[in-house]
Amino acid sequence: MQGWHSYLDSATPIFLLEAHSDRILLELRDNFLRSASRRRQNWFMLEKVTLNVTLQSHRSPTFMDCIINRRARFSASHRYYLPEWDEAENQRRFGLGSRFPGHGHNYELYVSLHKELNPYGMVENLSTVKQVIKREITSQLDYSYLNQVWPEFQQTLPTTENIARVIWQRLAPYLPLVKIQLFEHPELWAEYQGKDMEATLTVKTHFSAAHRLALPQLTLEQNSEIYGKCARVNGHGHNYHLEVSVAGEIDPRTGMIVDLGDLQKAIDELVVEPFDHTFLNKDIPYFAEVVPTAENIALHIAQLLGERIRQLGAELDKVKLIESPNNSAEIHCRGLVQAPRQLLEKTLTAV
Repeated sequence: MQGWHSYLDSATPIFLLEAHSDRILLELRDNFLRSASRRRQNWFMLEKVTLNVTLQSHRSPTFMDCIINRRARFSASHRYYLPEWDEAENQRRFGLGSRFPGHGHNYELYVSLHKELNPYGMVENLSTVKQVIKREITSQLDYSYLNQVWPEFQQTLPTTENIARVIWQRLAPYLPLVKIQLFEHPELWAEYQGKDMEATLTVKTHFSAAHRLALPQLTLEQNSEIYGKCARVNGHGHNYHLEVSVAGEIDPRTGMIVDLGDLQKAIDELVVEPFDHTFLNKDIPYFAEVVPTAENIALHIAQLLGERIRQLGAELDKVKLIESPNNSAEIHCRGLVQAPRQLLEKTLTAV
């Protein structure tokens, strides 16, 4: 694609964000079409991608807003303990998190801002953003005991999701926030978007499995034309990384969307243990009839988890399956009314 590694101010007469966005989108579309025609890709999916690109490329010329993200870090300790419960109940509800005097984390915070660009080409001056975050958040939370540092945590425990909510409240008077994302560690994080007490919590886990991509009604040659090396008879494997996001209301006392132990137990029982160290086509009955692409595996995981998470009092928001550093599939689950099998049949009919 032209334009990579070029200095746009000098390589182009006038740099207009909209013009370059349209040009890049058109080049991406043309390259995708050429690639798809060579390998007979799924045209049902291609039409959806092309439609999305077309819609994005016809935005108004005055569309000049943008989202920027600023990272910050702090280290702090906290304890999950409610004085109105006895020791046994606190331990039952919070496990090791209830131990005195608490435990700590190296938190990683992402602050996302959104509004129209100013005359200087910025959403906000990042130096100002940095100063605000330091003044209002990190200078107060770093090396602190969270239960005592802010009054908001006296009423509602400083869980990851509640910390994200309170950070939003404290930054909102100064910055055009669109999202707060807080990582307690690389396998647990929360996201808050200013919707009262609603937030999302994401748990990351992993499993290893083998699979083969092939439709039984097609020959080896036909499957190889569609799936390439992935159609080889004896299959191949991946170390899959799975991110499960749930949405719900933050409890005004415990600070939790869902009991974290129960959520992790559901993911382990329904997905990790059944899938780990298996040949998916042969060991998981669902994939005896459905090709175990990353997309179909993610859809099936969403189907497996949805009802169990509702029973826990939350809603499955998103399933992201990372097959390799280069490939991943995401299923946005809220409002998903069709079963994965129905979606697959519609896709195959359109090929």
